[in-house]
Amino acid sequence: MSTPPVELQDTGALAGVGVLEARLTGLAREEFARDVWAREPLLARGASDFSDLFSAAAVDELIARRGLRTPFLRVAKDGATLPETSFTAPAGVGATVADQLDDTALWRSFADGATLVLQALQRTWEPVAEFTSRLGTELGHPVQANAYVTPPQNRGFDAHYDVHDVFVLQVAGAKRWVIHEPVHRDPLRDQPWTEHRAAVAEAATGRPYIDTVLEPGDVLYLPRGWLHAAEAQGAVSIHLTLGVHTWTRHALAEQLTRAALALLRDDPQMRGSLPLGVDGPADELGIVRERLVSALEEADPAPLFHRARRGQARPAPLGPLAQLAAVDHLSAASPVRLRGALAARLEGRRLTTRVGWLDFTEPELPSVRRLLDGEVHGAGRLGIELVDRLLRAGVLVPAAR
Repeated sequence: MSTPPVELQDTGALAGVGVLEARLTGLAREEFARDVWAREPLLARGASDFSDLFSAAAVDELIARRGLRTPFLRVAKDGATLPETSFTAPAGVGATVADQLDDTALWRSFADGATLVLQALQRTWEPVAEFTSRLGTELGHPVQANAYVTPPQNRGFDAHYDVHDVFVLQVAGAKRWVIHEPVHRDPLRDQPWTEHRAAVAEAATGRPYIDTVLEPGDVLYLPRGWLHAAEAQGAVSIHLTLGVHTWTRHALAEQLTRAALALLRDDPQMRGSLPLGVDGPADELGIVRERLVSALEEADPAPLFHRARRGQARPAPLGPLAQLAAVDHLSAASPVRLRGALAARLEGRRLTTRVGWLDFTEPELPSVRRLLDGEVHGAGRLGIELVDRLLRAGVLVPAAR
């Protein structure tokens, strides 16, 4: 009898009330999934205080002191993105980097009405990184984060739609949001709003679905495809946009097709050459379609799906010096835990994670299943040799009890 796969669901993110309910929507995950998800916008007033996630001080820290490079920031004004050369410069002596952010140029652009867009904050700002990781686990879809910093009475981008769902978290200041219904529902990632530019512009002149001002603590959820434009009010506006890069049935169909084509590589008839002088595919299409349908019925897209899903996010940070100290001082009393956001999946005797895969012996499997609960364990309970191997592989990390 085969053993069903065991997959870590990051118990720390799912235990009790998650961030979706507690900080974004006020709705239980099941209620949000049933009534809102991918269907319609949701406005949650006073959802949370987001000062622990981001702030004006964080903006200044990232721009002035972190040595960020493009594309971690872009600048927009009057609905257009400014060229990178207008706000980057060489890093100076000892750092041969030509495209670091130029804080003076950015200040001048900002004072002139430009919006600063700090991109991929899940890579550069730890509080946001932890929050997006937890939200992504709850939703089952990868999440990335941008911050939009807009001067008073200015707009960064004209009406447009995104090809991913978004949660807008107003951090500071106030911003007016004008929302219109989609002109192209549920766009795929290769169907940007620019393909429907005229329809978007026309729809944006009609009666809005939502016209509201977001204040600090407010949250707006928008499914992909919904048109939106935003303008800062009487003070600098800072908001976080959490982009949810949704898996779609179309994406799953792609995985299924690839799995079926992989099976057809082992079919000698499918590897055969087309006859000489063939004018078109009509003569051979029947054979190919029959074989393809048969392969689709047999194909299992799950391995490709899980591999692609693992590749869309990164594991929790790992400090090499702390990891080395944990290995050097490993004892039966050493507390360890599974590294966060690994997307760990145990199938049979193989553990697959975002940092690679490992095979185990049958006697080791109970300990491996035990560590998948995400809790802190003593190394002696799991087995010193097993823990040493998993620490060296970057699967386990040292933990405080």
